[in-house]
Amino acid sequence: MKLLLVTDAWYPQVNGVVRTLTHMRDGLIKRGWQVEVLGPTGFTISCPTYPEIRLTIEPSAAVYEMLKSGSTPDAIHIATEGPLGRAMRTHCMRMNWPFTTSFHTRFPEYLKARFALPRRWTYRYLRYFHESSKRVLAPTKSIVEELKSRSFQSVELWSRGVDVELFHPDKRRAMTYSGPVQLYVGRIAVEKNLEAFLELDTPGTKVLVGDGPDRKRLERQFPNAKFVGAKFGEELAAYYASADVFVFPSHTDTFGLVLLEALASGLPVAAFPIEGPKDVVTDPRAGVLNSNLKDAILQALTLKREDCRAFALNWSWEKSINTFESALEPIVDNSGGFIPRNLFSNFGHSAAEDLYW
Repeated sequence: MKLLLVTDAWYPQVNGVVRTLTHMRDGLIKRGWQVEVLGPTGFTISCPTYPEIRLTIEPSAAVYEMLKSGSTPDAIHIATEGPLGRAMRTHCMRMNWPFTTSFHTRFPEYLKARFALPRRWTYRYLRYFHESSKRVLAPTKSIVEELKSRSFQSVELWSRGVDVELFHPDKRRAMTYSGPVQLYVGRIAVEKNLEAFLELDTPGTKVLVGDGPDRKRLERQFPNAKFVGAKFGEELAAYYASADVFVFPSHTDTFGLVLLEALASGLPVAAFPIEGPKDVVTDPRAGVLNSNLKDAILQALTLKREDCRAFALNWSWEKSINTFESALEPIVDNSGGFIPRNLFSNFGHSAAEDLYW
């Protein structure tokens, strides 16, 4: 079986969407799938206000070239609503191919925070984008219910997992910062609400792992905080395990994969009681959700690291891959069989172009 995974978010980007899709790809390959990823390669431009994110200039051509050069997939999943995702959606609609989509990012809230764009405008586009999908996969029960309340159809839960071998309390190392160490991991960007954390008068040291468009500004504004840049693998795991509390000030994340990584490392969570944290931190022994973030931090510091670890062990990438795999919709022809391989092989270039356009 061959899956075509279409995503505007892919390497070298570093975020929860890319990590989630990587786990899906790798897990399916281990199960015998052939997975091709169509990501933003070739001619790209920087996304406005996110220069590290690249957007494909000619997404329709990229979609056409991939489908022309390889065998037709048995299933298609469109992971993002950007240029590539929209181009693939258009192609599927023209060919009458079923596809699935996923909802990863609260773009309406992001665009409102950055450009004061009314959320209803963006949700209108997202509803249009997903309306022809066989299944819209959302990361938490809260997001599923919210999308349904906004008239999204065929929304299903697709949760996440955590690598409990990489993120482990045994990775704890001595830190040079005065404690307690309050850790944030993620993008340094306005929608992450980092000032709500950095402005707090709390004992110890605030350490921020990650990069983003607001890093330089926040470094100047909060010179006592430690901005250490993006970290990966064992080095990232050591930061988690060596801190004393994980602080998650975001109001816009749909899930927050970093929450599970922190908990697997034995690190208690402090966050606001909103969608995302409420769906992940469901045991009071693992974290504190409080509208007063300072109180949440101070209370979380009293929690037991072994309880956080035990809670995280309930989250499995294997379960997440099972859900994703079972949600995929096979492409079949009108007789009930799979569509022919090498769909474009019997056409010259211009004929194939006519078929596509």
